[in-house]
Amino acid sequence: MSGIKTFSNETSERYALALFELANEKSELEVIEKDITFLLEICKNNSDFNSFLKNPTNQLELQIKVFTEISKLMKLNKSFSNFLQLIINKRRIFFLDKILNKFIKLSSKSKGKVEAILISSKDLSQKERDNISQEISKAIKSNIEFIYKTDKSLISGIKIQVGSLLIDTSVRNKLKKIKQSIMES
Repeated sequence: MSGIKTFSNETSERYALALFELANEKSELEVIEKDITFLLEICKNNSDFNSFLKNPTNQLELQIKVFTEISKLMKLNKSFSNFLQLIINKRRIFFLDKILNKFIKLSSKSKGKVEAILISSKDLSQKERDNISQEISKAIKSNIEFIYKTDKSLISGIKIQVGSLLIDTSVRNKLKKIKQSIMES
């Protein structure tokens, strides 16, 4: 999953894989993925919640109580709720965002979806993004999910990165190549 093997990456991968296998075995993949997406949104948009997760001085009982309440309020899947309690007890809750993101990647991969990055020099309409996605999906025979960004410094054109493959049709890249060839001459 990740090129750099650190303790946090390896640990997050193991927990994500364990949750993925459990969800798959119990046929709860869609439900747990929905719960995870919602919880990731909270992590992303709530700095107080992130501080709570990352604070190693929080008492185990407090973390258990908070996540029990979150599970009730959000009506989280029982297996997922139990998983959250497990990572609290194992003192791995500060890896929560990494674990959940790795789970989402595993789930997408199992559905034949490939994550890619699309960077354009101007804002593209949803129809333009869909057309690009369909064309690339046909070419690599996989379902593409784009992370879309805008970068005005490209001058014109787009950059698409799918795994290690980079397609760069930007004017900035073309100018860079021209400069290189002039320098080499």
